[in-house]
Amino acid sequence: MAPDTFLSDLKAQAAAIGFAACGIARADAAPRSGQRLRAWLADGAHGDMIWMEGRADQRASPSGLWPDVRSVIALGISYAPAGDPMRLADEPEAGRISVYAQGADYHDLVKRKLKELARWIVARTGGDLKVFVDTAPVMEKPLAEAAGLGWQGKHTNLVSREHGSWLFLGAIFTTLDLDPDPAGRERCGSCDACQRACPTDAFPAPFRLDARRCISYLTIEHKGAIPRELRAGIGNRIYGCDDCLAVCPWNKFANAAAANLAFAPRAELTAPMLADLLALDDPSFRQLFAGSPIKRIGRDRMIRNCLIAAGNSGMPKLIAAARPHLDDPNPLVRGAAIWALGKLDRDVLEKERTARAAGEDDETVREEWALA
Repeated sequence: MAPDTFLSDLKAQAAAIGFAACGIARADAAPRSGQRLRAWLADGAHGDMIWMEGRADQRASPSGLWPDVRSVIALGISYAPAGDPMRLADEPEAGRISVYAQGADYHDLVKRKLKELARWIVARTGGDLKVFVDTAPVMEKPLAEAAGLGWQGKHTNLVSREHGSWLFLGAIFTTLDLDPDPAGRERCGSCDACQRACPTDAFPAPFRLDARRCISYLTIEHKGAIPRELRAGIGNRIYGCDDCLAVCPWNKFANAAAANLAFAPRAELTAPMLADLLALDDPSFRQLFAGSPIKRIGRDRMIRNCLIAAGNSGMPKLIAAARPHLDDPNPLVRGAAIWALGKLDRDVLEKERTARAAGEDDETVREEWALA
């Protein structure tokens, strides 16, 4: 075991680098997480995130990914918002972007800080290590719970007594044999606020998420048309959803002053107008979302999301912004435009149907015309 002085110095160094939370877990500290993962995949609750299937054995436990690992250093950086994440719920002309995506891309910053801490560890103690943030097959949330950073709440995300639901997680796997911290203890009690808040009923049971109904999945990971029965629940959310996180009572202890300034929201992403977003072509999309995690979904999926939000707005003034997308080269966008116009003005839709439906060659778009 490493001496206590090293562990206290490690946590002090992590704090100096910018991590709001740091804890240690044994590599085998979360054995049930692999079983839960396999059951979740077997149920198909991961939707079309098929990349999760191929590396399930590696994801199931740290040693499955790296057999030499002995300890996991779990780390968190706060992105606690200063304002109300739900404040745009009654502003249908604006698109709602998840708090985590309104600032800089967390992948780059968190990995950079993990590497800085890793260099400090090697200089102090030697040993081999690897750093991970999100993109690798690592189950950060159960490991963070095992390391005492918090617990996985009923919404399946990590909840911290000090930081609420607003932590970006990363992990350092090391061959060092470190004394573990006490594991986090579940403190949700009888509260089910997160489950009641979900607009699309994505929680079939406490501590279980069906990604196929989750707005974050639908607006970010899902590449096809958003299922018709879930579109109304999307509201004006165009990238992600904070509802289940925002209503958690433990957020009252989260301090926005502790949030890393790199994740401060960019003014143009706090309340973007749907009409402006619907006017984006690919170059302007890339320019607007440069340095943002939003960039990775591409212009077409963002326009799809904005068209669903426009249809939900009930505002005829958005017809002019939605209508040109009936001619979009991408059938995903054309289909969403049909749905949006059907919600905004039936007469306009019928005129467009007469002019366009018969000449449509994409089966999914023809289905939208038939059902609109």
